[in-house]
Amino acid sequence: MQGLPLGSEPPAAQAWAYRQGYRRVAGVDEAGRGAMAGPVVAAAVILPCEAELSLAGDSKQLTPQQREAAYEEIRASAVAWAVGVVGAEIVDRINVLRASHLGMAQALAGLSPEADFALVDGLEPGGIGVRHLALVKGDALSPLIGAASVIAKVTRDRIMQRLDLLYPGYGLARHKGYCTKAHVRALEERGASVIHRRSFAAVAAQCMPHLAV
Repeated sequence: MQGLPLGSEPPAAQAWAYRQGYRRVAGVDEAGRGAMAGPVVAAAVILPCEAELSLAGDSKQLTPQQREAAYEEIRASAVAWAVGVVGAEIVDRINVLRASHLGMAQALAGLSPEADFALVDGLEPGGIGVRHLALVKGDALSPLIGAASVIAKVTRDRIMQRLDLLYPGYGLARHKGYCTKAHVRALEERGASVIHRRSFAAVAAQCMPHLAV
């Protein structure tokens, strides 16, 4: 379903949606798209029209403590919220962009009550199945998308902390699977685990067979 054109500035998107008669407007965002290990996690959040959250915004601009506080505030205020989790194997199979869109579709499908409209972070997504508007850098511009950003980020961070216990030695709890120097060094020393994304160059380099000279 195609996004709708919008002539006003992005911060007015939610109010515009309400003027069109939509009442259950969801913000949608993802976390982990750039990581080389672990899942992509997407979140969808419907908030009351009058909701004012103290910390809703781009989750990357918040400290871990602020994100945790915002996560609890959003969950307490939300009409509905849901997440979609797409593992590394599927990321490798369909590519990370499609995996992000799949996670978004899963998150929207998990809402109860369901959304009648969605504001989605980034470029036009494919296959999300809900009438929507895509906003580039929407997590910093729309409180609804910002709320989804926080839910997605905190959920994924918690998943990576658990995966660190299952796959020790990579430092997953620290870097959350992103391509840091410490992560690349651990990958070189230990090889790739089953939660590493083979479609990412740094991981693929460790999975190539070493040919005899």
